[in-house]
Amino acid sequence: MRLSERFVLTTQFTDLGLAAPLLRALTAEGYETPTPIQAQAIPSVMQGKDLLGIAQTGTGKTAAFALPILHRLAANPKKPSRRTCRVLVLSPTRELASQIAESFRGYGRHLGLKVAVIFGGVKYGAQIKALEAGIDVLVATPGRLIDHLQQQTCQLHETEIFVLDEADQMLDLGFLVPIRKIVAKLPAQRQNLFFSATMPGEIGKLASELLKDPTRVSVTPTATTVDKVEQSLLFVEAQRKRALLAELFAERALSKVIVFTRTKRGADKVARYLEACGVGAAAIHGDKSQGQRERALAAFKAGACRALVATDIAARGIDVDGVTHVINFELPNVPEAYVHRIGRTARAGATGVAISLCSDDERSLLKDIQRTTRQTIPTFDRRNDKTLAQATAVADALAPADASRDREAGDSRANREGAGRQANRNRRPGGRANGPSNGRPGQNAHGAGRKGGGAGGKPGRSGGDRAAKVITSGSWSPLDS
Repeated sequence: MRLSERFVLTTQFTDLGLAAPLLRALTAEGYETPTPIQAQAIPSVMQGKDLLGIAQTGTGKTAAFALPILHRLAANPKKPSRRTCRVLVLSPTRELASQIAESFRGYGRHLGLKVAVIFGGVKYGAQIKALEAGIDVLVATPGRLIDHLQQQTCQLHETEIFVLDEADQMLDLGFLVPIRKIVAKLPAQRQNLFFSATMPGEIGKLASELLKDPTRVSVTPTATTVDKVEQSLLFVEAQRKRALLAELFAERALSKVIVFTRTKRGADKVARYLEACGVGAAAIHGDKSQGQRERALAAFKAGACRALVATDIAARGIDVDGVTHVINFELPNVPEAYVHRIGRTARAGATGVAISLCSDDERSLLKDIQRTTRQTIPTFDRRNDKTLAQATAVADALAPADASRDREAGDSRANREGAGRQANRNRRPGGRANGPSNGRPGQNAHGAGRKGGGAGGKPGRSGGDRAAKVITSGSWSPLDS
């Protein structure tokens, strides 16, 4: 593999030799100056060369491959055969796939090309209909594409250009085997474009398998955080994270915030808690239907809610203008994910703030992140904070916050109730006294929730006001860092 790295001194898109219809579309989009990844990648892709692109999130990678691909299709117009595509772009998530497809449509608005996107979570009918006539550009997630290949509603034997986007996240999500199955269906003669923000060993091996004498474009070191993101980390007890999160939202500067959790259930619980504290929030994760995910994202983009609570499905699957802050409610298990999470802010040259909450059991994750990013994050200690302890006590009295614990106890009932009943049968008749804890774990939590609701008042009224007074009295501000 020959890897060459060069920098093309370019001031405007007109210097790149793109077709006139593309330049008109770029003008309409307000694009004038290409980013470094675009300036370096577009000429090589236009020449039909394979390309290995390494660039962190928010650097303009989509335009770096979409523009030259559209230029090549326009220069060689051809009607695709039924159920085939001329260009295949693989994306790890539904949201990212939709955004890539929209970019192709926007840039190619004057070219009359057919662009389709297929992913799971929706019915097959519309996708089969779109594929039937043949597609110029197909953007797909691996799982749903394999379904179509198995049903023979899509064929790849005429694909001219193959793009693998966010390859490292593909690996994190376990898509390595599906990718190889898909590649096996592609023709041997094709152009390959491989984009990744990081280059772990397995990804490097995959790149070597796919690419032939590629041009290498690297605009930032592997796992480098965006310079314009102001980072800080708060040490806090795990049980007080929610109260601290609400305290942060007392700052009006947190107007459009993505909050990251490690689990789907955790995302739902945090979103419900923020709502109970009077902060508009929506959750997005893999268990949500496509309609729910789209509505949550639309509300967040429109400013109808201040917080979008998400798992790592959103770390590279969401491109929202004006995200002011990213908050890591929980640190990610994979250190590279930290880079992608905080890259949701400070996009397109803007500045942003990233705040991470770290409990004692997450210190090993913090060490991995700082080792990977080669930097030390400024820290503040909020452990043993009396104000935060008060806020936690008041917040726990809010009924909707307790409801999340009720649900958690109720969810575990199916797993534990049977075992509890069996244990009681094996004990002496007096075992009923143990029944509430072994057999029906949800009851006591529910009762506590009702009591807490009465003491704290309805959310948004007396209880919410009390919580807000305590929460806003903290001395630390996200703007202090």
